Amino acid sequence: MLPTPVVVLALPRGGVPVAAEVALALHAPLDLLLVRKIGAPWNPEFAAAAVVEGEPPDLVVNEEATGVDPAHLQHGLQEAVREIARRRQVYLAGRSPRSLTGATVVVVDDGIATGTTLRAALMALRRRHPARLVLAVPVAPADTLAALRPQVDRIVCLATPEPFEAIGLHYRDFHQLSDDEVRTELARVH
Repeated sequence: MLPTPVVVLALPRGGVPVAAEVALALHAPLDLLLVRKIGAPWNPEFAAAAVVEGEPPDLVVNEEATGVDPAHLQHGLQEAVREIARRRQVYLAGRSPRSLTGATVVVVDDGIATGTTLRAALMALRRRHPARLVLAVPVAPADTLAALRPQVDRIVCLATPEPFEAIGLHYRDFHQLSDDEVRTELARVH
């Protein structure tokens, strides 16, 4: 049994429908974990850093991203903060994030591939003083989960296929959710 209070945090967009089901099952509130990757100049898909919503926003630099110009990170930070604010306004009408101090926080996404952005989000969440931090995903590679294990108190993952190819292969429908679909899912829980 999880100690109370419990807060479920979804990574939008794809994590929202999965997190909605978790929140309903746990009879827990659902909020968003708004995080944005800052891609490296040489490869935008490689996370040089990530920005996590907060006051002030939390910038976590990827230790593997050496040689990234601080001006690039600053520019990426500004863009990320704008998109995070837009999403909070569009998805939750600007409602402030829930307090996580002393709570069991269950972080939910639709799956994990490399885990770089999620690693940054978990580091930032620890700074918000949850009592426990639980990571819950339907599918992820075993080595990625092993790398994330030190950052959480518990991991719940339904499948760790070998070899791991892509998250979308484990869904019948893996379309990119629209803003309206995210709002509909959030409204189901509130």
